[in-house]
Amino acid sequence: QVQLVESGGGLVQAGGSLRLSCTLSGRTFSVGMGWFRQAPEKEREFVAAISWSSGSTAYADSVKGRFTISRDNAKRTVYLQMNNLKPEDTAVYYCAATSGGSVWSFRPSYWGQGTQVTVSS
Repeated sequence: QVQLVESGGGLVQAGGSLRLSCTLSGRTFSVGMGWFRQAPEKEREFVAAISWSSGSTAYADSVKGRFTISRDNAKRTVYLQMNNLKPEDTAVYYCAATSGGSVWSFRPSYWGQGTQVTVSS
């Protein structure tokens, strides 16, 4: 059974930082991991992705320069370091794993349960 377990969400003031973690477990073939987010009454949107093998990354324009995705292959864990957070970053953040494709056209195969990030102004 494939599981994606996220942690690290919370409440932070604008300008602050948070780091999200996501660990992949279970027997699965995954070539990359990504983060998505969904704000109230909005569609889920892509945030960032990373390749397990090459470490190649991709980011949404709205987070470039502020968020950094990284991975620890031995721990099967990916991280999302979020700096200079803004109120518009408030959302439920979902971790995802993909079985194919590139980080620039990330298609999730599995989803985590989500973790809430709230940025106060």
